[in-house]
Amino acid sequence: MRNINANVFKTLRQVFAISAAMFLLRHGNIAAEEELTGKLVLTGSSTIAPLASELGKRFEKQHPKVRVDVQTGGSSRGVADARKGLAEIGMASRAANDDEKELKFFTIATDGVCVILNKDNPVQALTDEHVAKIYTGKITNWKDVGGNDAPITVVNKAEGRSTLELFCHYYKLKNSDIKAHVVVGDNEQDIKTCAGNANAIAYVSIGTAQSDADEGVAIKLLPMNGVDATVENVRLGKFPLSRPLNYVLKSEPTGLPKAFIEFSQAKEQYDIVKENFFVPLGK
Repeated sequence: MRNINANVFKTLRQVFAISAAMFLLRHGNIAAEEELTGKLVLTGSSTIAPLASELGKRFEKQHPKVRVDVQTGGSSRGVADARKGLAEIGMASRAANDDEKELKFFTIATDGVCVILNKDNPVQALTDEHVAKIYTGKITNWKDVGGNDAPITVVNKAEGRSTLELFCHYYKLKNSDIKAHVVVGDNEQDIKTCAGNANAIAYVSIGTAQSDADEGVAIKLLPMNGVDATVENVRLGKFPLSRPLNYVLKSEPTGLPKAFIEFSQAKEQYDIVKENFFVPLGK
C-alpha cells in the first residue's frame, strides 16, 4: 500500500511539474514579448534604410508595443549618431574605420557597389581606367569610350556617404579629384538622375540598382573587370567591390536594441534580405 501511495504521489508531482512548465512557457512568452516596449531609432546609410524598415515592420508585428523609426542621412551620420547617443542604432554600409574601433559593428547583410548608366546608353562596359578618367574629367565625351557623341554627365555622392569612400578607395581617387556635374545623397537620387539623363553615369548599391532595374527603371548595371554586377556574384565573392551592411552601437547592446539586432541577423529574416537584393549572412 505504501508503494502504491508513493507511486501515486510521484505521478501527481510529475503531472503538476509538466502543467506548471506549460503554464510558464505559454504565459512566460507573452510576458517576454510584452517586455519589449518603446521606440527604437535607427539613422544613417540610405542603402540599409529600406532593409531596416522592412525588418522593423516585421519586428513591430511580433512586438506591438515597439515602434521602429528608420532615418537616412548617410553612413557618417549613422556612426556619429550612434557615438553621440542620438540614435540607439546607427547604420553604416561599410566596415569600421580605424578611429571607430571603440564602437560595436554588427553585420546584417552584404552588398556590392557598381557603376550604372541610362538603359539606352550603347556603352556596355568600362574599364577601371575609363571610370577613373571620366570621374576626374580626363574623358568628357561618350564617343571616347565607344558611345555616342555626347558630353558625359558625372554624378557623384555627397560627403559622408560610404559609397563615395568605397568608390574613391577602389579607383584610387580623392573626392577633391572628382569633376562632378551633379552631387546627390542617396542611391535613389543617383538612379533617378541616370534614368532621366541618357548621358549620365553614377555608382550605387547593386542591391538597390538591381531592384529598380527589375521594376523597369531605365538604368543598367555595368560589369566590373568582366564580372557582372549581380547579387549572385556578390554572394559568390566574385564581384570586386563589395561591403558589409552594419548596425553600429556605442556599446554592447542590451534590451530592445539587442533584440532587434538578433532579429535582423536571424535566418527567419533572410527572405527580407533577399527581397531587398542583398546577400544574407548565411549566403
